[in-house]
Amino acid sequence: MFQNFDDAIDFSQSAGRVERLRRILADQGLDGFVVPRADEHQGEYIPDCAARLAWLTGFTGSAGSALVLADTAYVFVDGRYTLQVRDQVDLAVFEPVSSVETPLPAFLESQPRALRIGIDPWLHTIGEVKKLREILEAKGGALVELAGNPIDRIWNDRPLAPKGEVSRHPDGLAGQTAEEKLATIAAVLAKEGADAVVLTDPASVAWTFNIRGADVPHTPLPLSFAILHRSARPQLFIDPDKLSAATGPYLGGLADLRAPEDFDAILSTLGGRVVMLDPTLAAARIATLIEEAGGTVRPRPDPARLPRAIKNAAEIAGSRAAHRRDGAAIVAFLAWLDSCAPGTVTEIAAAERLAAFRAAFGEADGMALRDISFDTIAGSGPNGAIVHYRVNRESDRLLGEGELFLLDSGAQYQDGTTDITRTVPVGTPTEEMRQKFTLVLKGMIAISTARFPKGTRGIDLDPLARIALWKAGSDYAHGTGHGVGSYLAVHEGPQSISRRGMAVLEPGMILSNEPGYYREGAFGIRIENLVLTEPATDISGGDMPMLSFETLTFAPIDRRLIVPALLVPEEIAWIDAYHAATRALLSPLLDDTAAEWLAQATAPLPA
Repeated sequence: MFQNFDDAIDFSQSAGRVERLRRILADQGLDGFVVPRADEHQGEYIPDCAARLAWLTGFTGSAGSALVLADTAYVFVDGRYTLQVRDQVDLAVFEPVSSVETPLPAFLESQPRALRIGIDPWLHTIGEVKKLREILEAKGGALVELAGNPIDRIWNDRPLAPKGEVSRHPDGLAGQTAEEKLATIAAVLAKEGADAVVLTDPASVAWTFNIRGADVPHTPLPLSFAILHRSARPQLFIDPDKLSAATGPYLGGLADLRAPEDFDAILSTLGGRVVMLDPTLAAARIATLIEEAGGTVRPRPDPARLPRAIKNAAEIAGSRAAHRRDGAAIVAFLAWLDSCAPGTVTEIAAAERLAAFRAAFGEADGMALRDISFDTIAGSGPNGAIVHYRVNRESDRLLGEGELFLLDSGAQYQDGTTDITRTVPVGTPTEEMRQKFTLVLKGMIAISTARFPKGTRGIDLDPLARIALWKAGSDYAHGTGHGVGSYLAVHEGPQSISRRGMAVLEPGMILSNEPGYYREGAFGIRIENLVLTEPATDISGGDMPMLSFETLTFAPIDRRLIVPALLVPEEIAWIDAYHAATRALLSPLLDDTAAEWLAQATAPLPA
């Protein structure tokens, strides 16, 4: 089973844990402490031993932080989690705060008195620490970097660090050897005049060395650090228990292998060196250790991040293959679901059945399903309005007559990572549901068909997905699209289509395209495909070449929820062409029953 549906978080312990934390803070002369959802790698995907925010507050979202002061405590979350946080935390202990309207730095700046706030410098980036320190010191307060995390002093049953086995990612699927990637990064160091770079993101380590791990759920990351030198062998800091008889010698041929416990000491040997660190990704403590040793930190982007985001020909071919088999699994599931009467299938049963279809199609295609790419979001009725809803055995409910069912899911195959959302009616939908669905669909089509010049950023395209909803007085509180890795993280930077998407979109980048609409307590709608950024091509009669998107995801968009009268002819033509391509691509993989269902589900829209 890829997904655990047990709800292990119990916020009934939060009040006692917060009081114990406050006693420690008082003993250290601190007014407060920040608890981010982060580990030493600053990633979205953390092991159980780093889930300090969830342990303290009960909140299990993928982003957020808590601020515990002497008499009050707050949880900061973005628009994806405004509903979820109120169900998961003790509201008598923690007050939810919108991290969009009032980010933590702005909140601290608004406090009426000077504060001494403690942090664990391993859990905050260089940029975060700089901003927090400036704000607190401007008000006469101080940011105190603690030698140990006070949460760990009271978390008596804290899980051990993971020891997931590391595997080698085939060069044929990677499209480049690790030696070639290391040489490219060494050239970047030479160009920047730097002696070394510290890779702190396990996804960058995995990409650079062509390895994958099993340390966090659903994402094949080997939790590790690496120091790459301009003119010396790399150093890879990884638990030797994770290495097999095959991967140990392979990695030993590429780098000097060191235990994670040696990382601090080796950083302290970089005196007199110029060391590149990504201020948005690297823990502040790493910079401090280098500078205390007499080294110079040069703020620069992670040199593996952009090459990792720009997929090569082998990775693109793998993604297309992964999406074809994944699309067939989705069709088989949707055909099965359509055969079930309303009120007979639960959210958990649907998620489990979909995983089974993915496993079966992966086996048939000779590319086994390694994992799902995130906990399946299977939200029926009001649960669909919770953007990142995670079904558990307590919240599980039947898919009822007259409701919408939002299913956001993905798969990890060795040749590609998938992520798809489909919203389907259970029984007969209301006209309001159909109208809102069609407005969301118009936004998804706008991104799918966009043409844009070189230099365009995600923030520039984001309004295209929202304009139909805006005209109807609606919106959604999440980004339109995130980057996707190649058998790596389903959320990958730097690219995104969102209000914060400042990275330029480059050919080869894979992104999601997922506008939505959510009516609290009633229903949720999201339609998601993955798209590949294509090179610029000429447009007849145009003045300059324009980039575009190739759609990678193929599965029917439910025609029962579409109001054709709200679409213009070009949008109808896109849907019909997309459905025809879906039918042609997937039918050969399906049995007769699913193929017949697909033919009906992809018929042209009525004139």
